[in-house]
Amino acid sequence: MNEKANFDPRITPARPDLAASFLQGQIPALRYVQGEIREVFDAQAPVRREPAPDASLDTEALKGERVTIYETTDEGWSWGQLESDRYVGWLPSNALVAPGPAPTHRVATLRAPVLVGPSIKVPTVEMLSLGATLAIVRTEGRFAVTANGGFVPLVHLAPLNEAEEDFVAVAERFVGVPYLWGGKTSLGLDCSALVQVSLAACGIACPRDSSMQEAVLGRPLDPDPDYSNLKRGDLVFWKNHVAIVRDEAHFLHANGFHMAVAVEAIQVTIARFGKDGTPVTNVRRLGR
Repeated sequence: MNEKANFDPRITPARPDLAASFLQGQIPALRYVQGEIREVFDAQAPVRREPAPDASLDTEALKGERVTIYETTDEGWSWGQLESDRYVGWLPSNALVAPGPAPTHRVATLRAPVLVGPSIKVPTVEMLSLGATLAIVRTEGRFAVTANGGFVPLVHLAPLNEAEEDFVAVAERFVGVPYLWGGKTSLGLDCSALVQVSLAACGIACPRDSSMQEAVLGRPLDPDPDYSNLKRGDLVFWKNHVAIVRDEAHFLHANGFHMAVAVEAIQVTIARFGKDGTPVTNVRRLGR
């Protein structure tokens, strides 16, 4: 039997007392569970490291996402694995429902209102962030009608099979959004979520954390000493951080220094990290 150390705990649904049934024979656990599929019903649901409201926020799941749940506690927490990026953690049980119709559309704007009727003057049920998915059953005038009877402006949605072409342009929409460790919405997000959400809008699968992204995205690039050979869309990595190259002179990144998604001069960013003893660890180029 392989040692659990061979498996990344962030994306492996296994604990000493409980593991997913497909891991039987690979990871030791007291019991193995098949798991049940649930759907995120809330606009976004926190995915925490422990089943407590003050536990570390590791990521967020957006409305419409499927989650395989392996345990639900009496205190209202569910432990499971997200379908999109395989992240494992604890979600509030009341944010989850039995799966409904398969999503057909995604939110394509920074935020989209779900209204109680086909009018901009009626109350809003919830606000959805870019990347949330919905099952649309019909249209009514300028609105899409969801399977749950909500009304969303058509201009805020895109069919799932229609992808953006420039992930940097998607990321630019988040400029000024607050920095939030573990967040991945327009209310707040971190550096790797900015990359993940923006690439997802372009139909490109992307892992959640910067260390995972550094390992698999694109191909390594040898930067010039002054980083003059960087081009739009390159990704520059430090330990626990990633920045998107916006143009030959600027980064775009969610960062704790500005506490926001900010545009910053490449040389200024690299010098600040270097002053803190944090050198660039990798540069990756997507595509050709």
